[in-house]
Amino acid sequence: MSETVAEPNAEERPSHGTTHPGLFARLIDSDLVHSFRRSRLTMLAALVTLLFFLLAIFAPLLAVQNPFDPAQLQLMNSRIAPLWTADGQSPFLLGTDEQGRDVFSAILYGLRISLAVGVLGVIFSGVLGILLGLIAGYFGGAVDSLIMRIADVQLSFPAILIALLINGVVKSVLGNKLDAASMLGVLVLAIGLSFWVQYARTVRGSVMVEKNKDYVAAAQLIGLPAAVIMLRHVLPNTTGPIFVIATINLALAVITEATLSFLGSGMPETMPSLGTLIRIGNNYLFAGEWWIVTFPGVALAVLILSINLLGDWLRDALNPKLR
Repeated sequence: MSETVAEPNAEERPSHGTTHPGLFARLIDSDLVHSFRRSRLTMLAALVTLLFFLLAIFAPLLAVQNPFDPAQLQLMNSRIAPLWTADGQSPFLLGTDEQGRDVFSAILYGLRISLAVGVLGVIFSGVLGILLGLIAGYFGGAVDSLIMRIADVQLSFPAILIALLINGVVKSVLGNKLDAASMLGVLVLAIGLSFWVQYARTVRGSVMVEKNKDYVAAAQLIGLPAAVIMLRHVLPNTTGPIFVIATINLALAVITEATLSFLGSGMPETMPSLGTLIRIGNNYLFAGEWWIVTFPGVALAVLILSINLLGDWLRDALNPKLR
């Protein structure tokens, strides 16, 4: 006697044609995206920030000359006023500086340097601070005390002074061996070592809360290594504050690089960042060539303002008390 197997009902039968909402769909429906779309100021800041990054990436295609190539510069074109003025000349939209560099092209290439130093500095400081914060919060004891005392000592000094100190030490050791590319690495190192403390203290506080929860005890019970528990289980629960700090520190890193370059401790004049362009233009401000310093200064101010607005929105959007 053969048994008949009843087919499942429509409700019980698995539907192979239906698809579950993907990551992109869940992201669109998230509270973070709804908060972003409700704030026109934040959308404008994001658009301006994205525009600056695109201008920096596609600078070779948009610039009328390569300001880093001396062969393309002519001293006869120095100190030409912007195009819309009576003394303006094509194709120099924003005029030229004392070396005959097109100011618009110099701003595009200077953006590449400033944003590269800022992004790499934030990545370096973030990785260093997160690792030290995880170690201090997870293990505690003497390791925690040592890391936090170093952080307390560093917090007693302004970040710009620490960056100047590191920059000066590296320059005194290497001397004339530093070229433009090496100087960029020195700036990334100086800025990264100046901003790791905020990451470390924030991650440490979050880890000290998370490590007492049941999922950490369960991971320890099954014998997972401490590094796996910290990176795979504890760290994802601290990403919110990390993103906020990284966004705000990006603006601070760009300002720090501009300050170092303005003081003569940053990028050389042959490979200028926005700070270097402002320092060069400041020498000609009272001589009537106002455009040499004005346009790089405006570009730096708008970039910093837009990034700070994004950081403020992200801090409020990820704060559960404000939801």
